[in-house]
Amino acid sequence: MTGRLVVCPTPIGNLEDVTLRVLAALREADVVACEDTRRTRVLLDRYGVKGHLVSYHEHNERARARELVKRMLGGAVVALVSDAGTPLVSDPGFVLVRECVAAGLAVEVLPGPSAALSALVASALPADRWTFAGFLPRKRAELERTLSGPDTLVAFESPRRVGATLAVLAELDPERPVVVARELTKVHEEVVRGSAAELAGRYASEAPRGEIVLVVGGAPGGAGSDATGPALDALRRLVDAGAKPRAAAGVVAELTGVPANALYKALTSGS
Repeated sequence: MTGRLVVCPTPIGNLEDVTLRVLAALREADVVACEDTRRTRVLLDRYGVKGHLVSYHEHNERARARELVKRMLGGAVVALVSDAGTPLVSDPGFVLVRECVAAGLAVEVLPGPSAALSALVASALPADRWTFAGFLPRKRAELERTLSGPDTLVAFESPRRVGATLAVLAELDPERPVVVARELTKVHEEVVRGSAAELAGRYASEAPRGEIVLVVGGAPGGAGSDATGPALDALRRLVDAGAKPRAAAGVVAELTGVPANALYKALTSGS
């Protein structure tokens, strides 16, 4: 009987966020492949799980993947975890999943915690269309391109670079809505919302601490911000009904994530 791979999301901070299915999978697995065996052992000890741990990280991913596939072909069940959140999402695991599929092995993915999804939902920015960028690029030209998309952007960022990244965004569009989500699910969790200019000023002199997820509203000029976009259409209907243009633009911006200034300019320019 061939084995299988079970991808197990783990808590991003609060250990109580682990699911019953993940705990069951960790108990039943013959091998638990993890980034840092010490960190995973803390989770397993919390719930009395006795598992055989092996390291699986970016430096040994290819060799370890071949070894694990061989064990699964021999009937072993392997549980894959990362230090926090869902494996493969800016964490190791892609090579192993790809090798399992190529070998005809079953891959079972369990639902669970994700810092990207938690931040997106908490942001109050549009979540019907969004892009996950992983860790933001450091080169300015690449960063500007990443920030220029029409959809809500979710990305990880180093605390030391948050101020510089927000400064670039503020230069491009000071009114762009931004959320800095810090230490999600942990004791010092914080979700700060504001315009790019406001948050660039806030973090200019003092970097936030802990793990950071940035959520950025879609860039003006993309879907929802041109003359036929739903945001501008909604603004026009409000103004036609008697609302003051600037106040109405602010309301529509809060609901759609399209910057108020961009909406107001589009309305008054007749576009």
